[in-house]
Amino acid sequence: MTADIPTPGNDLRHVAITRLRKKRGLQAHALAYLMVNLFLNAVWMLTDFGGFYWPVIPMFGWGIGLAFHIWDVYSPDLPTEQQIDREIEHLAHR
Repeated sequence: MTADIPTPGNDLRHVAITRLRKKRGLQAHALAYLMVNLFLNAVWMLTDFGGFYWPVIPMFGWGIGLAFHIWDVYSPDLPTEQQIDREIEHLAHR
């Protein structure tokens, strides 16, 4: 099969598919975050409105995870040549 032979086109296709899957996973994560936190806010409003705003605790904790997920999806996949050269220089001086 020609699909198994690594070519520049296949490499780009693999990278594109991986990025699309990461973006889809992020969309699902963000939707779950939104829906769960809307529910928690509704519970707070129905039971203790005006009291301690406890939904901020899970919102903050889960928000950290969501921020790292965003970082994973939108950060560069490959290091630049400059970063590689700096790392080589760092390792050479150890």
